Amino acid sequence: MALTGVEIFKLLPKTNCKKCGQPTCLAFAMKLAQRQVSLDQCPDVSEEAKQKLGEASAPPIRPVSLGAGAKAVKMGEEMVLFRHEKKFVNPCAFAVEIKDTLSAADAARKIEEAAASEIDRVGQKLRVDALFLSNDSGDAAKFLELAKLAAARAPEMPVIVSTTSPDAAEASLGQFAGKKAVLYGANAGNLQAMAEKAKAAKATLGIAAKDIDELCELTEKAKALGIEDMVLDSGARSAGEILRDNTYIRRAALKKNFKPLGYPVITFANRPGDTLLEALVAGLAVEKYASIVVLGTAEKWKNLALFSLRQNIYTDPQVPMQVQQKIYKIGEPGPKAPFMITTNFSLTYFIVSGEVENSKVPCRLAVMDSEGLSVLTAWAAGKFTASKIAQFITESGVEGELEQKELIIPGYVAILSGAIEDKLAGWKITVGPREANGIPAFLKARAV
Repeated sequence: MALTGVEIFKLLPKTNCKKCGQPTCLAFAMKLAQRQVSLDQCPDVSEEAKQKLGEASAPPIRPVSLGAGAKAVKMGEEMVLFRHEKKFVNPCAFAVEIKDTLSAADAARKIEEAAASEIDRVGQKLRVDALFLSNDSGDAAKFLELAKLAAARAPEMPVIVSTTSPDAAEASLGQFAGKKAVLYGANAGNLQAMAEKAKAAKATLGIAAKDIDELCELTEKAKALGIEDMVLDSGARSAGEILRDNTYIRRAALKKNFKPLGYPVITFANRPGDTLLEALVAGLAVEKYASIVVLGTAEKWKNLALFSLRQNIYTDPQVPMQVQQKIYKIGEPGPKAPFMITTNFSLTYFIVSGEVENSKVPCRLAVMDSEGLSVLTAWAAGKFTASKIAQFITESGVEGELEQKELIIPGYVAILSGAIEDKLAGWKITVGPREANGIPAFLKARAV
């Protein structure tokens, strides 16, 4: 069971030295209980306390890294069954399967499609996260060629090496030294040999079981062999099995603190020849506790649907999504271009900027920090007021870029127009449309 802040405090030095960055040991204990700091930030804690606190403060689902560098993915460390309880922490990784039975040209094409999958959505970079290299042929030489191809064509992408052959595993893992690959395919027949290969390559071990009972046995054996980082496959393949097993594993780890199942889960959604079904099963896996979702293909339509779903599921429901406060240039606005303002709620920004782009009228769009609130909500909360708007416009320096000092405000806050004019001497305040879909006609009419 996790310790409370007071129980943790009793094991700390109680010197209030502030070396940990907190004002007191009690404050540090409370942060540690909420998993907002790590124990190693306290330099004076005793070895005995480290052992007790380390075990008590460890997350019920072990954190595991996939890949290294800027595109590394962190998995596990989840604390809740439902996102409204707190939030889901580490977004699941999408991996595209590349089989060694494909021709070199087809394999290269799939690798490049996955590597080029990145899109920008509401200010976040979303992508296929990893390559799942499958030893479908059973031939170690063919598998090694595929590993070399992946290492050459997508050197920054995390990799999952999938084989049941320890020899094929050793040779292929050598292409990804220092990149924290996952070696998937350890089972009841090859566990010890695969564990040795994973330890030698400093890779995470993927356990492939027939069912949850066998999975528990294998993870305990792997732990005894010195394996710390694992990802789990219960053998579930149908949608019903995935829902059942993933939920069982998450509940056992969180509610019962059952250590043999306290690891990230890998789920196979790939459905050859039926990409729509694949997308639906992958969506289920995103929502129900998969840390890695294996896909068969990386079509753009499917990527967009799954990326958007994952982004929504792993967004903190208590914190609005926001974009940076600044003056955005849409098109190539000159000194006579319209100048508009809105709030920094991501949805508001992307809807407004999209309608401005649709108008084909170059424009400057001032996005003001309103703590992620929409226009009406921000106005009602005192975050989008005449004085704050005037201060933002003045400090932005945009006045020097404009031939005519005119600011277009959202129609929903027309009531602010007079007050803004009082605060911004020499400026003309124009009231724009109430709804974003009226922006194109509004801007085109002004351009005539």
